[in-house]
Order: sequence, then C-alpha cells, then structure tokens
Amino acid sequence: MMNRISAVIVFVSLLSLAACDSNRVYEENTELPEHEWTVRNKLAFNFFINDTLTPHNFYFNVRNADDYSYSNIFVFMTTKFPNGKMKRDTIEFVLADESGRWLGKGQGDLLDNQLLYMKAKRFPLKGKYTIEVEQAMRRQSLPGIYNAGIRIEKAVEE
Repeated sequence: MMNRISAVIVFVSLLSLAACDSNRVYEENTELPEHEWTVRNKLAFNFFINDTLTPHNFYFNVRNADDYSYSNIFVFMTTKFPNGKMKRDTIEFVLADESGRWLGKGQGDLLDNQLLYMKAKRFPLKGKYTIEVEQAMRRQSLPGIYNAGIRIEKAVEE
C-alpha cells in the first residue's frame, strides 16, 4: 500500500515538473568522461525545428565543481543549418563574480549554470539543426567540468 502511494506521489510530481517547463523546445546535457572536458571532446546536439515564427532563447548549460580552476569558460559554438550552411561563434561565459563567488546554483561542490547564449532569435529554416560545442580555453583539458549542454526555449515576452 505504501509503495503505491509513493509511486503516485512521484508520478504526480514528475507531471507537475513537466508542466512547468512548457517553453522548452530542446534540452540535452552530456556527461564528460572523468569530469574533464578535453579539446578532442566535441559535443554535438541534433534537433528538428518546425516553428520559424516564434523567437527562441538559446542557453549553454554547464556543471562545474567548485575546484574548477577558472572563473569563466570559453567555448566554440558551431551551428549547422538544414541547408548545410554553418555559423561559428566564440563565446565567453562567466562562472564566478569578481570576488570569486560562483554564480551557479547547487549544493555541495557541484554548481549548475544556465547561461544565455542568444536571446529572442528566430530559426531561419525548418529542418534538422546541429549545434556542436567545444571548449576553447587554450588548455588541452579542463578538470572540474562535469556536464555541458544546450537548452532552447520559446522566448517569453516581458
């Protein structure tokens, strides 16, 4: 009896969490081997877009340990469009303030960051997109990076 009640509570909780995230179009995070992001480890995220009218926000997700050696991270973001064209950006994301206090949220020694990459942009074409993400910190490896990914959501008018 108690197991059924627990199962119902978990199910209802999951449904309510899913309902709260109705603006999400795509989100995927990749766990990095040995909690280290190497320059050889390109992350690729594939998704399909049918809506070219609604503006979208693009985020870079990263989970770092509190012993990560830097207050920022540079990444290369390469977008491959359905027509085969590509666009490449180099972006700096700030992970800590000037005093060294981490900006991410979390408990213990792991911090989750959802950092805005582009705001209110429309997809120019319908079809399959690929976004490749590479670390660009001029070091072969970045110990202390546990996960990285992207999130795309419908932009909400303010």
